Amino acid sequence: MTADVTIVGGGPNGLLLACELRLAGVRPVLLERLHARSEAPRANGLVGRVVQALELRGLYEPLAGRVGPAQPLPFYQFSGFPLDLRDLPENPLHVLQVPQARIEQVLEERARELGVEIRRGHELFALHQDDDGVTLDIRGPQGAHRMRTRYLVGADGGHSTVRKQAGIAFPGTTDDHFASRAGHAVIPDALLDPATGELVLPDPGMRLRPYAHNRMPNGVLTFAMMPPGSGVHLVATFEWDQPPVDDSTPMTFDELRAGVRRVLGTDLPMSPPATPGPHLLRRLTGINSRQADTYRAGRVLLLGDAAHVHSAVGGPGLNLGMQDAINLGWKLAAQIHGWAPPGLLDTYQSERAPVSQRVLMHTRAQVALMRPGGDITAARDLLAELLGDKNNRARIAALLAGTDVQYDMGHDIGHPLVGRWLPDLRSHLTSSWTQILERLRAARPVLVDLTAHATTAEAFKGWTDRVDVISAPSADRSLPAAALLVRPDGYLAWATDDDTPGQLTRHDLHKALTTWFGAAT
Repeated sequence: MTADVTIVGGGPNGLLLACELRLAGVRPVLLERLHARSEAPRANGLVGRVVQALELRGLYEPLAGRVGPAQPLPFYQFSGFPLDLRDLPENPLHVLQVPQARIEQVLEERARELGVEIRRGHELFALHQDDDGVTLDIRGPQGAHRMRTRYLVGADGGHSTVRKQAGIAFPGTTDDHFASRAGHAVIPDALLDPATGELVLPDPGMRLRPYAHNRMPNGVLTFAMMPPGSGVHLVATFEWDQPPVDDSTPMTFDELRAGVRRVLGTDLPMSPPATPGPHLLRRLTGINSRQADTYRAGRVLLLGDAAHVHSAVGGPGLNLGMQDAINLGWKLAAQIHGWAPPGLLDTYQSERAPVSQRVLMHTRAQVALMRPGGDITAARDLLAELLGDKNNRARIAALLAGTDVQYDMGHDIGHPLVGRWLPDLRSHLTSSWTQILERLRAARPVLVDLTAHATTAEAFKGWTDRVDVISAPSADRSLPAAALLVRPDGYLAWATDDDTPGQLTRHDLHKALTTWFGAAT
């Protein structure tokens, strides 16, 4: 059997890529080794730009369980420092608290609606690549079999078989002095401030904030009610330089309780949940910060944790991996359909690898700032002063959200919006904004013309088979541009302030269209 694209891994990243390819007219095959979707607790939500990206695809409301646009969070944290974002002119930090099991459920339902073929109980164990495609050796419910695919995408996690079989190196660092323990627990109501949710320990005189990394002399404690209103808290500890633990030994609740006692210096009365699970009880030793040497080796590509792993502090994992999927999907589809301009598929790595490097940088910095020790305390005191400036808080918020990304669009246009995310025009365009969202929901590139000038339409004529145009003439002078070319992933390939387009504007638009969507027909 031959497929255009085979995806290995049915987590959020692989499922979203399958949806993206299907929207672009490609029928992928998705292989997942698990026979049924896992309900085990893993990620607890989505943080950053990915929330708005999912809104563009019409996935935000099913995940949020409510109607209306995504709203930014007024408070967040960086390495345990509280970030008050209420005074920022533009708060970039969108957060959607939803368990990973629900994310996978919604994405799998969407993938099946779109006609994606999902094969559960299928595990890749070998691959052989040639000039025309990739041969896959697979173990399935009926035994071992072989299939061919034009392109293979590994979305199979940090221990990726695809990456290893493709011979792609995974350099980086491992901090073996670190251990974390996490589990669901019931904390007595008498120890919780009903107004703030803070944990109050009268004997040592402690007040610890929920949803925060509370740094103590012996480590870090985090806790939060998951899900809100359930009465069950997720409790976790971070410790350094403790005696090594045999990871083959199952984690126990008593081990979690002992870790909390070491970090706090006192007992925390807590008990295992009596409610139905599944409940988390997990130990992690060591922190890996690694990135693949290349995201593409011929016809094999890597996605999400298969391409990069890092600490989970700050919750950047799904923001990074799912935006990888949205960046890759339309480019890979263009390659398969035959209209991709030269080098388009290579821009997947050139755009996404630097974003991953920034995530590795700030997660390593956050973990380092939480370690015990007087020198770290001095560095934290200095950082606390810097975070008193709202401009510094804005930069940290943009870093955490991934909204400081500006791609190199490969042509010198000079408009400050080029390479950045589509600005929110809903308050300016009303019905036209709905049309824009409808086209982006279908993963189509869109030329938004706010001038309705004839020369813009004339310049666009050769790309009507690949790019949609929405004419929304507006006299609103506060608009950030007069015309915008939006890629399917929500980033701007071109923009102009010229509301009377001339020959130069036509030339620039031609160049952008050709660079990203191939030659005119």
